[in-house]
Amino acid sequence: MSYAAYKMMHWPTGIENCASGFVTHSRADSSPQIPPIQTDDLESEWPAERQTGPLPNLIVTAANILEVYVVRVQEEDIRESKVTAETKRGGVMAGISGASLELVCQYRLHGNVETMTVLPSGSGDNSRRRDSIILAFQDAKISVLEFDDSIHGLRTSSMHCFEGPEWFHLKRGHESFARGPIVKVDPQGRCSGVLVYGLQMIILKASQAGYGLVGDEDALGSGSAVSARVESSYIINLRDLDMKHVKDFTFAHGYIEPVMVILHERELTWAGRVSWKHHTCMISALSISTTLKQHPLIWSAVNLPHDAYKLLPVPSPIGGVVVIGANSIHYHSQSASFALALNNYAVSFDNSQEMSRSSFSVELDAANAIWLSNDVAMLSTKTGELLLLTLVYDGRVVHRLDLSKSRASVLTSGIAAIGNAFFFLGSRLGDSLLVQFTSILSSSVKEEIGDIEGDVPSAKRLRKSSSDALQDMVNGEELSLYGSAPNSTETSQKTFTFSVRDSFINVGPLKDFAYGLRINADPKATGVAKQSNYELVCCSGHGKNGALCILQQSIRPEMITEVELPGCKGIWTVYHKNTRGHNVDSTKMAAKDDEYHAYLIISLESRTMVLETADLLGEVTESVDYYVQGCTISAGNLFGRRRVVQVYARGARILDGAFMTQDLPISESSSVLSVSIADPYVLLRMSDGNIQLLVGDPSTCTVSINIPAVFESSTKSISACTLYHDKGPEPWLRKTSTDAWLSTGIDEAIDGSDGAAHDQGDIYCVVCYESGGLEIFDVPNFNCVFSVDKFMSGKAHLVDTLITEPSEDTQKVMSQNSEEVAGQGRKENTHNIKVVELAMQRWSGQHSRPFLFGILTDGTILCYHAYLYEGPENTSKTEEAVSAQDSLRTSNVSASHLRNLRFVRVPLDTYTREEALSGTTSSRMTVFKNVGGCQGLFLSGSRPLWFMVFRERIRVHPQLCDGSIVAFTVLHNINCNHGFIYVTSQGFLKICQLPSGSSYDNYWPVQKIALKGTPHQVTYFAEKNLYPLIVSVPVLKPLNHVLSSLVDQEAGHQIENDSVGSDELHRSYSVDEFEVRILEPEKSGAPWQTRATIPMQSAENALTVRVVTLFNITTKENETLLAVGTAYVQGEDVAARGRVLLFSVEKNTDDSQNLVSEIYSKELKGAISALASLQGHLLIASGPKIILHKWTGTELNGVAFFDAPPLYVVSLNIVKNFILLGDIHKSIYFLSWKEQGAQLNLLAKDFGSLDCFATEFLIDGSTLSLIVSDDQKNIQIFYYAPKMSESWKGQKLLSRAEFHVGAHVTKFLRLQMLPASSDRTSATQGSDKTNRFALLFGTLDGSFGCIAPLDELTFRRLQSLQKKLIDAVPHVAGLNPRSFRQFRSNGKAHRPGPDNIVDCELLCHFEMLPFEDQHEIAQQIGTTRVQILSNLNDLSLGTSFL
Repeated sequence: MSYAAYKMMHWPTGIENCASGFVTHSRADSSPQIPPIQTDDLESEWPAERQTGPLPNLIVTAANILEVYVVRVQEEDIRESKVTAETKRGGVMAGISGASLELVCQYRLHGNVETMTVLPSGSGDNSRRRDSIILAFQDAKISVLEFDDSIHGLRTSSMHCFEGPEWFHLKRGHESFARGPIVKVDPQGRCSGVLVYGLQMIILKASQAGYGLVGDEDALGSGSAVSARVESSYIINLRDLDMKHVKDFTFAHGYIEPVMVILHERELTWAGRVSWKHHTCMISALSISTTLKQHPLIWSAVNLPHDAYKLLPVPSPIGGVVVIGANSIHYHSQSASFALALNNYAVSFDNSQEMSRSSFSVELDAANAIWLSNDVAMLSTKTGELLLLTLVYDGRVVHRLDLSKSRASVLTSGIAAIGNAFFFLGSRLGDSLLVQFTSILSSSVKEEIGDIEGDVPSAKRLRKSSSDALQDMVNGEELSLYGSAPNSTETSQKTFTFSVRDSFINVGPLKDFAYGLRINADPKATGVAKQSNYELVCCSGHGKNGALCILQQSIRPEMITEVELPGCKGIWTVYHKNTRGHNVDSTKMAAKDDEYHAYLIISLESRTMVLETADLLGEVTESVDYYVQGCTISAGNLFGRRRVVQVYARGARILDGAFMTQDLPISESSSVLSVSIADPYVLLRMSDGNIQLLVGDPSTCTVSINIPAVFESSTKSISACTLYHDKGPEPWLRKTSTDAWLSTGIDEAIDGSDGAAHDQGDIYCVVCYESGGLEIFDVPNFNCVFSVDKFMSGKAHLVDTLITEPSEDTQKVMSQNSEEVAGQGRKENTHNIKVVELAMQRWSGQHSRPFLFGILTDGTILCYHAYLYEGPENTSKTEEAVSAQDSLRTSNVSASHLRNLRFVRVPLDTYTREEALSGTTSSRMTVFKNVGGCQGLFLSGSRPLWFMVFRERIRVHPQLCDGSIVAFTVLHNINCNHGFIYVTSQGFLKICQLPSGSSYDNYWPVQKIALKGTPHQVTYFAEKNLYPLIVSVPVLKPLNHVLSSLVDQEAGHQIENDSVGSDELHRSYSVDEFEVRILEPEKSGAPWQTRATIPMQSAENALTVRVVTLFNITTKENETLLAVGTAYVQGEDVAARGRVLLFSVEKNTDDSQNLVSEIYSKELKGAISALASLQGHLLIASGPKIILHKWTGTELNGVAFFDAPPLYVVSLNIVKNFILLGDIHKSIYFLSWKEQGAQLNLLAKDFGSLDCFATEFLIDGSTLSLIVSDDQKNIQIFYYAPKMSESWKGQKLLSRAEFHVGAHVTKFLRLQMLPASSDRTSATQGSDKTNRFALLFGTLDGSFGCIAPLDELTFRRLQSLQKKLIDAVPHVAGLNPRSFRQFRSNGKAHRPGPDNIVDCELLCHFEMLPFEDQHEIAQQIGTTRVQILSNLNDLSLGTSFL
């Protein structure tokens, strides 16, 4: 294996930074979003100012992922409150019944975001300016991004880089720095500060509004938005200001010039010196004058404790800063200061004056904070508690700080306040939460007490929040807090109530995972289908957010029944309303979603079957008037589900239940190819390339044929078409026409009499021509409202052709067109690609926008998302276009055009393309509104996919378990609740439901099982289908118990009590207690059962658990046992010891006691950190020794040992008789075991120093390589080549490849690759291809990826493509993918290795390029687009493990 590919399969989910700001809209845009509450009868309870006001966006980053969200609020409707209050999460609060986060845009960057902040536009509430996002990257890169409406995405407005030779002097000779750049911003947006290289402060000056270019305000008037921008930058060297170590800095509120407050140490100290040297920190406030580039010191405060680490600027009108330390909180401003001790470790500077103390004891290291109002801050501690810090003030003078306890919540990595009604708790260790808060004065608090989620049924609560973080917030005591001091003035006391509104699932940090069989696995499956028998069981989270995540890449439905049904072409389910007359409309509202299907129509090769879908599926083909003599093309409902329409090749029938009411012959000459139904229209595409429309008349329930005039005369033949029903009280597409205010405002006044018809929304027809153009017509008039040339080339944005580009682009476009015409002949033969199927759908949701899908002949799926863009240049350009042509025809055309409609292309990562076979016309896309509570689109074919829509984002989940699927439809009846039916190509009809326990709003479907403790390691016991798992739970113990366990028992020392006061001995201290739990998966989505628990002794940590196969030399049989390695943690004065434990696991009996029995235990010197079985022997890494034991059935006897200098073995891997071990500091060792002579030999080692995280063997045919990941987020691949001279006669492992992953890889898993399609043809080198293994890895960010071996030809092709893409693709935030993937040595000496890994994260941009660019790039590197795509396809096929 000389070459490999690096591929991400599940992106990071642990949120590291979060911020809020008006990025996609300004403050002025969003204020009318929420109408004021009618305050007639509410006046008494609610203070009038309690409006949610304009809500900013939420921006989050997880490793290298950047996402922008908008908060959608559902108002409480007074009339409907009884119905909706129970369904929304968290009940009604402050007039809001629910809130959710909706994705605006998502980017995967070529670099991990270190810190992020939002640069405010610094203007008032009705300003039209927007905020920008500032991102900082390792070592000193800063990018400023703003939202661009025209592309509905982020655009880089400035980049600032302080790396490279000309900035070396900033580093002052240092190579490694404790942390990346920290960026903070002035609250009024005048400047921003970035701290890089420890002591260099970069000031970014923002361009001031109104002083900039002429006519700033005029530009705003015409509709384009102006975002905050950075004008210039300069550097302040803080060393010159006599600062030695900067801990934090921030900008203070309420000054005329920006004031930066810096928390720093004058003299350094460390834990061993604290008793002599403490209170070393101080704060300095500098007034930053960006024009003069001066920074005078205006005030400072000294003698702050050495453990102060965070500054929190106090908002106006109070001003000043709060300094947070581990044991105390201090308030400082220019005029006043105050300190609050949090626990007994807090001391004042000279021990003389007494500090005021909080009413309870708490440690605040690693806390995050946010202001809920101008005098109340919320702190989130390291245990996940929320505390409220109240500043009691008078005017601008703070008298006192009050700290009070609140609820428990998730362990946060950051908090962002969103407006004045929400905050977001971002977390790396658990699920992140969106919480609504409201403050009430203490007088009216009594009615508020009670459980927040009392109304929500428990099943719904489970499905919506799989995290125990929510349960914690629910079960915690209700937040009704008075001040701790009773003499406080009652008026200043605020109490808050919280309500969780939304949550993001997080599967990180992944410490370990196991690969096991699913519960509903199919033992007979082969090939790709066999892969979906497996799932990953992962240890994730920490402390009370610890959980077991069960991840599956592909969906495996739960089958209800299965019938053999060969030769099926299509299936449809239809509704039938029995009730006629006037009560139809009243029932329609309530039961629309829950109505059961009436008939199932199955189209076979030469006939059609009809089944009733009541309790049992009974065939009623003979007794109904359906057309059953031939196959059906499509079937569906018309006229509000009162009629069924069935379309066959030469005609259509309208049925009322079982009785035909109309039979309509369609055409003699040509047959129907595809059908699209949108009540009351049916669109037919005929085999002669024409279109016919069946128009229904709701009053008589009949249809008539209408061939649209547009298509009668046209010669262009149509390759695909569909109808789009823009439903709802306010249809979305209407907003995009230029006279939107006209159409909505006046229509309602006219249509008041028959409002029902108006509510149905609009219907549009989307048509794609053979030539590749796409047009949208309104129905039934067939005026063209939107048209695009070359839809099939997959451009990033679709813009109406009537809107020509702004003038500077026109020349470019003209020259491009002429080139295209010239190159036409050469290119046409290469791609005869056209669109074979279209679908356009807007799923339910108040603010949802339509998606447009197209499938091309080569299997490419294009997915576009519509958005609204009101460009300033629209009006003038179209007028010019109109005058140029004959004005009569186009004037009304341009008026009816949806001029503000645009589409942005959405990347689909996980799908594998498949060629459309010529001659198949069956439609592959089926839209579903509710399957197990999810909505989206199902794509049938040889590798079926589920596209599910959550928060306006598409999640793609494959379904591999049945191979190819030919037909799919939804089914909702008594036995199958919101389920579905599909037919496999083998001819089985299966009725299924989606697995209920999983959550699908994630990159892979995931189920979380809360453990209430930290999971450390998990392994899979295949014979019994059990998962042994190490869990540690923090337990509070008295201090004297803890101290006595730290004493060496044999020496028998007494504790010297003089250092510890007697009152302190009774205080409690938190200690982790370890145990091994043995879990068994439950049937279908229920929580897993703990079958047995193996407790550890006190102060004993379980380090590793493994299932080992040992050869019993007395009985001459193999035994499968559970081995546990432990270590006693007793402080540095006691010699290290550990135990190895062996357990036998019996068959599952009802009595769970004798499931696990200990058969052997032995104490060894040193911690036992890794175990493995090697050819029937047990290999134990105990401290600095590696010992091989044989098993007699009663005891372990050592047979061989190896004394390398490993300090602590992190991982052991074994292949045949080869051993790979990774050490915490000493890199990797490669050993072999010889049976004769019984010796462990060192073959080779890596002579560099490397802090290993995980190791594994990589096997490619007959080649063996060694892979290792390290603490700098790199991976390296080594190989053993004793014949090569540079390996020093084989002592040294040689580097084969190195790569920067950008995440800590904690575990590799070796899995056999699947044979890809192109390999089957070349059976000659078959043997080499079959023995090919890829490595699946998990990281601490919650991401999964794989390293897969490549053959040289593919590698060279993809590598040259990668070099081209670095320049061809515009990279977000201006980051260079090459520099991101360079090996990081963090200042250690490192000899660069070969660059033999290709980066699929960069290669995946190739599919998103327009076709023309794909061809051009492929041509430049001397290959074809088809070849590249088939290589990428084979790679994703070969690595679809789950």
